[in-house]
Amino acid sequence: MLRKLMTLISIVLVATFVLTACAPAATEEPEVVEETEAVVEEEEEATEAEEVVEEEEEAEPVTIEWWHITTADEQKAVWQKLADEYMELHPNVTIEITVLENEAFKTKLTTVMQSGTPPDIFQSWGGGTMNEYAEAGLMKDITADLDADDGAWRSTFAPGALGVFSYQGKNYGVPWDMGMVGMWYNKALFAEAGIDAPPTTWEELLTDVQTLKDAGITPIAVGAGDKWPGAFWWEYLATRIGGEDAFMAAQDRSGSFTAEPFVQAGEELARLVEMEPFQDGYLGATWGDEATVMGNGEAAMDLMGQWAPGAFKENSASGEGLGDDLGWFQFPMVEGGAGDANDAVGGGNGFGIGKDAPPEAIDFVKYLTRAESQVQCAEVGFCIPVVKGGEAGLSDPIMIQIQESFAQAEYFQLYYDQALTPALGSVVNDAIQGIFAQTMTPEETAQMIEDSAVEELE
Repeated sequence: MLRKLMTLISIVLVATFVLTACAPAATEEPEVVEETEAVVEEEEEATEAEEVVEEEEEAEPVTIEWWHITTADEQKAVWQKLADEYMELHPNVTIEITVLENEAFKTKLTTVMQSGTPPDIFQSWGGGTMNEYAEAGLMKDITADLDADDGAWRSTFAPGALGVFSYQGKNYGVPWDMGMVGMWYNKALFAEAGIDAPPTTWEELLTDVQTLKDAGITPIAVGAGDKWPGAFWWEYLATRIGGEDAFMAAQDRSGSFTAEPFVQAGEELARLVEMEPFQDGYLGATWGDEATVMGNGEAAMDLMGQWAPGAFKENSASGEGLGDDLGWFQFPMVEGGAGDANDAVGGGNGFGIGKDAPPEAIDFVKYLTRAESQVQCAEVGFCIPVVKGGEAGLSDPIMIQIQESFAQAEYFQLYYDQALTPALGSVVNDAIQGIFAQTMTPEETAQMIEDSAVEELE
């Protein structure tokens, strides 16, 4: 019995060994795991791609409010084109553009700032007005955006131009144009009066004014009703007579706006006004009226910024402006003055960023300040580019002349109504209008400005 049991066990063991030896080899487990993981990864990547597409398709709608003052048709068309391009690239973004004339813009911006609801993007000249808004928390700090990616955006700008839109080390806007105020003149009218070349000194300019009057030609167009066009004359005279030191001393309160350079600037301007060189009705005229007079060839000279040619063309009866008869020269030097003949009065046009602006607004401003965008502005002739590569759009000899003159300036005087606080800047404009109207003496004008400076700057 025992022997039979042992024999049975042996048979079972042998059968087990045989079956094991004959069975097909098992698939290696690691290969199964790797194949499964690859499939899972592919499925996850496909899902993520679908999610990205879905996210793009379902991006939240964003509306950007943009106010600018570029009113000439050909010029504002550039801004509209760039906005349309951006919206096409970003279907979820709507850009609402409000175009305002300069004075209307300033009035409306003041109102919305007082209510604490600034537009997302708006015209800015930097300086004191921007600083005051930034101090009140009405503007967005975009320093981090400029410095992102090792300063990729910041590095595209000319440092000096960008600095105008900086306050206490932080940027609240960026420039799109930087230029200077200068003397525009009608070559044909100069020739008609027998004037061979533009004046280089103040005395020569006064002589030319009389020569033009004797020839029956209105020497100068000015929109004194808007005040700031007239203020350019006094500010340039103060810069030529007192130089950088006079203004800086008055601003930092180590000096005064009643100092001799400012009084003398008023005296020289009063000499000009007494010659009656301006068009009829100049005291109530706006900048638009001034541009019309100049663009129609009804005056020989105009003191204005680099944006003037487009306005002359836009406001002329022919729609063509002066064409090849338009020339430009630097504001004349004042003999014996402390200022250098190349010192410039001017400023930069820029984009200020409102405190509640969405990230898309800042991205849009990046788009507006690309070299490609700057080229388009320069080609139309309403900006001197501040972004590297934008200068490729400059072909107008006069714009190149202005750029070269600007580059030679040892001192750059920002417009007073932008360099100073808004309230003080407004008083400057009001006071200078008093000289044009011959209702205030140079001394009274200087004292009016100084009284406001005591309240605003001390």
